[in-house]
Amino acid sequence: MRVLHLGFEDPRMPGAGGGSVRTHEINRRLAATGFDITVLTTRYPGWQERVEDGVHYVPIGWGQGGNRLTRLLAYIARLPFEVRRRGSADLVVEDFFAPFSTMAAPLWTNRPTIGVVQWLHARDKARQYKLPLHWLERWGVRKHRRLISVSQGISDRLMELNPALHVDVIGNGVDPGIWETEPHAGKDVLFVGRLEYGHKGLDLLLGAWAECCNRVDGNLLIAGTGQDEDRLRATIQGAGLSGRVKMLGWLSGEQKHKAIADARLLVVPSRHETFGLVAIDAMAAGTPVIAFDIPCLREIVPEGTGWLVEAFDVQALAVEIALRYAQEGLGDVAEHGRKFAALYNWDVLAGMQAEAYNTALAELENPKTGRQRAALPERA
Repeated sequence: MRVLHLGFEDPRMPGAGGGSVRTHEINRRLAATGFDITVLTTRYPGWQERVEDGVHYVPIGWGQGGNRLTRLLAYIARLPFEVRRRGSADLVVEDFFAPFSTMAAPLWTNRPTIGVVQWLHARDKARQYKLPLHWLERWGVRKHRRLISVSQGISDRLMELNPALHVDVIGNGVDPGIWETEPHAGKDVLFVGRLEYGHKGLDLLLGAWAECCNRVDGNLLIAGTGQDEDRLRATIQGAGLSGRVKMLGWLSGEQKHKAIADARLLVVPSRHETFGLVAIDAMAAGTPVIAFDIPCLREIVPEGTGWLVEAFDVQALAVEIALRYAQEGLGDVAEHGRKFAALYNWDVLAGMQAEAYNTALAELENPKTGRQRAALPERA
């Protein structure tokens, strides 16, 4: 099958999120089984067209893509033209992306089209930018007939927007390299993710850390890059936390694996997530997770693998960090976490996605309402 994947973000771009990781991990496995896959992404400084692990990456736009806004606008403007140029594709796959989720690709691709939903937060962006972006999201979702969602929580929201949808729930997988780490109770508390204040809850994390750091021996380590990095550094300095918060920058590969494995706790303070890939990676490394009790994180931090805190309660988060940092027997939590994380296997998930693609290609010429079919890993 020839697949044209509208992937938006290149996994090699500094600061790229978990969505681009999922795109590559699934696509390279599909390519190994005979799928012919081209991924269209935005441009960024240092971009290059290439074939990586059998997947053809084509950054589109103008210039070097050094500015975040112009990079986005250029991608949006060029995308329909680039799709028409590649009219031989059997199936088009549209990744949803910020700030309005979907470009309603089934309306203009002229090919069977399925969406992959790793981002569905247009309402939050609408509040941030004072624009009706959530209306565009709702309209675009209603133009799709088949979607793949990475979590049940997001699937439920999609079905509310468009009850006629067929949604396959196919989660994300654990980074295979993380299994090579040796579980042990480290010293520091870790955050890994894009440096975005509102989405990732960095303001909430720093507020909690200011409350509890005097009860914790280690430091707070923040790994990642993003649009709010300067603001974050200024806040850390202004709060007098420079001696207790360390910025690690963007980590990948073995560096990222080691940072996760060496942490005593990993904190996910996000206000909203579609999955929470870093939480699963942390469990695989044997590092217990603390997260806010929001729908998608609730799915992947079950009892015994970590702890959920009342959503956005800074004081409760501070108490939980201090309590769990000092807790005896973290090894039992680590063991349960590793067993749970083992369910999220990229090979299995890629097989599920291949099935979803084949079904979509067979049915989308004559769309019909289908029942939702969950495709999460089965528990042993």
